[in-house]
Amino acid sequence: MGDLTLRPIRPLDAGEVLTLQRAAFVQEAQIYGAPELTPLTQTLDELEAELADNLGCVAVDGTRIVGAVRARRDGDLLLVGRLAIAPDQQGRGIGTKLLAAVEERGAALGATEAELFTGSLSEANLRLYRREGYVETQRVPGDDGIEQVFMRKRLLSPGTSTDAGTSTDA
Repeated sequence: MGDLTLRPIRPLDAGEVLTLQRAAFVQEAQIYGAPELTPLTQTLDELEAELADNLGCVAVDGTRIVGAVRARRDGDLLLVGRLAIAPDQQGRGIGTKLLAAVEERGAALGATEAELFTGSLSEANLRLYRREGYVETQRVPGDDGIEQVFMRKRLLSPGTSTDAGTSTDA
């Protein structure tokens, strides 16, 4: 990995983020046998509109966006979604860094807890989220028999530090 930088996501990033999202979520579609997953069918216009008011971040290696995550605040809750890492960049800690970045942004704006969800068959996602301190709060059965696993994490107040190390093998 070259010089990885993180920065806020922008509407201007929509085209590249959509390409990244589709590449990353093909693996999820294969796990679930569901080629119509929303991340694969979202349009460019829908994504541009979503990014107009978003706390998400992108990871950039050189000039290439290699990871993205979206987030928005809902009261005290930071809703985290669509964590996507380029398939050839997975396993290098990018997901961990992006989660930490959006959690920090949310906490700075007053969010006290983060929530995300993933499918019950997405074992790599579940491992990452648990390793990063997320705890399962509920499972919601889907029409297809697959459960959505909701997870939450308490956010640190801005300026609060922790002695816990951060894993970088996500």
